[in-house]
Amino acid sequence: MLAAVGEGATGLALLIIPSLVGQLLLGEPLTGIAVPVARVAGIALVALGVACWPGSPLIGMLIYSLSVALYLAYLGFAGGLTGVFLWPTVVLHVILTAFLARDFMRRKRD
Repeated sequence: MLAAVGEGATGLALLIIPSLVGQLLLGEPLTGIAVPVARVAGIALVALGVACWPGSPLIGMLIYSLSVALYLAYLGFAGGLTGVFLWPTVVLHVILTAFLARDFMRRKRD
């Protein structure tokens, strides 16, 4: 559980203050495209923390997939970042989120 809390806390820090985390970890503040990449890593670490919590790996995957889909879509619409694989990745994560949500609901019923 200690590892789960540590990963989650690091992930939240990357989401909220990615430049400071970069400075503390790597000795250089994160700038430019490194900031959204660090935030995706932060989402992954938060989801990993949830997945490592006893009894919730599926919830961790669901949180990751939904959060990344929403954040990447936000970057595409509001942030002006539109690489060739951005929208296919958003669609893939939306589909994955739908499958994970279906599995979660099925397990919850059983």
